[in-house]
Amino acid sequence: MKVNVTVDCTPEEARAFFGLPDVKPMQDQLMSDLQERLRKNIQAMDPETMIRTWLPATIKSFEQWQSFLAQLGAKKT
Repeated sequence: MKVNVTVDCTPEEARAFFGLPDVKPMQDQLMSDLQERLRKNIQAMDPETMIRTWLPATIKSFEQWQSFLAQLGAKKT
């Protein structure tokens, strides 16, 4: 025997039916707090500090890529 049940309800109605809490207000507050923290951190960082923070990783990656290419060239000969 095969039984099919179709339930037509919104997520809010399903959550209330199963007794689950509505966490949307909490998620909205956390996202708002996170956005505010990010905004303050970015405003506190001047462009020179940002470049000094991010550039070493970029240069190191570029140096590793050059080293890799040099190794490939050395293996072919």
